[in-house]
Amino acid sequence: QVQLVESGGGLVQPGGSLRLSCAFSGSAFRLYEMGWYRQAPGNQRELVATITAGSNTNYASSGKGRFTISRDNAKNTVYLQMNSLKPEDTAVYYCNAGWNLRIYWGQGTQVTVSS
Repeated sequence: QVQLVESGGGLVQPGGSLRLSCAFSGSAFRLYEMGWYRQAPGNQRELVATITAGSNTNYASSGKGRFTISRDNAKNTVYLQMNSLKPEDTAVYYCNAGWNLRIYWGQGTQVTVSS
């Protein structure tokens, strides 16, 4: 059974940075496509970024040029580096893992961008 645990969220001022981490427990992390999604109050959950098993990346337009997704297969961890944060980035950020029709979600970590 796969478990995903996010960390690194918090309160940051506009223009600041945060790095989110998602620890994957289970087997075959290297085979999974990993992703970050977010959900703001009253909104649907939306894609932020994904990274394939081969480390190909994809970003939503909202985060292009500001966010970077990466993975460390030795540590079974995926990261989301977020720079130049804006108030509209405020949301709960969720980690996602998918492989072979199996999809898993973490519990989420709150990111609040406010002065």
